[in-house]
Amino acid sequence: MVKRNIANFSLAQIWQSGQCFRMRPLEDGKYELIAGDRYLEMEQSETECVFYCDEEIFHDFWEDYFDLNMDYAACIDRINPRDAYLVKAAAFGSGIRILKQDLWEMIVTFLISQQNNIARIRKCIQNICEAYGEERRTPKGEVYYAFPRPEVIAVLDEDALKACNLGYRSKYVVRTARSIVSGEVDLEAIRKMSYKKAKEELLKLFGVGDKVADCICLFALHQLEAFPRDTHINQALEKHYKRGFPNRRYKGIQGIMQQYIFYYELFGESL
Repeated sequence: MVKRNIANFSLAQIWQSGQCFRMRPLEDGKYELIAGDRYLEMEQSETECVFYCDEEIFHDFWEDYFDLNMDYAACIDRINPRDAYLVKAAAFGSGIRILKQDLWEMIVTFLISQQNNIARIRKCIQNICEAYGEERRTPKGEVYYAFPRPEVIAVLDEDALKACNLGYRSKYVVRTARSIVSGEVDLEAIRKMSYKKAKEELLKLFGVGDKVADCICLFALHQLEAFPRDTHINQALEKHYKRGFPNRRYKGIQGIMQQYIFYYELFGESL
């Protein structure tokens, strides 16, 4: 068990932020998270967080996964105080972190995300993990499933994942898996590329457009200059930034600002 006092960190906000789809609240107030083939339970009271794993695993994997060495307060301090909208959005979602997630998992996740909502994306991911992921056990002995490897998906028929409710996205995922397994797409090379180069490579994948490529760059490669634009973001930009988002001011942290805006558009504007 690892205890940490962490500012600008909220399990609830991270769960709802639309970047991680294998995290969920448990009945006892804890959260569970599956990342690749790893399992973690956590709970939080104000700034005190408890991670139910040993110190070595926390240091080697989860600390980086949650981006705990990044000073998010300093990012918020860079916001133009005259930008009332972004000030409100950042205050509302100040506990969000940009997670450092697996590249293959994020490619599949955001291929599935197209024309989809968060609840359905979670269910689709759960379905393919249960159907094709390796069985694992939590420390309590309960079964969970690792995220399926590309080698497993690559041998499927292009329409096989329709049974997991992926619909037309099934062929996107299967063809991408085949590209990776064949060596046509080199994930290790992409991990080492700049944002611009990585996005160019990702756009070559079947079914990947600008928004999906930017989501992968942000949530897998942790390229914080990526600024994914979906319907919610475009509506916010049209309403609050008619001259365009001030990228120059937020150079290198645009993706963090994007998450504040996205989360506020989803949950804050109705308050």
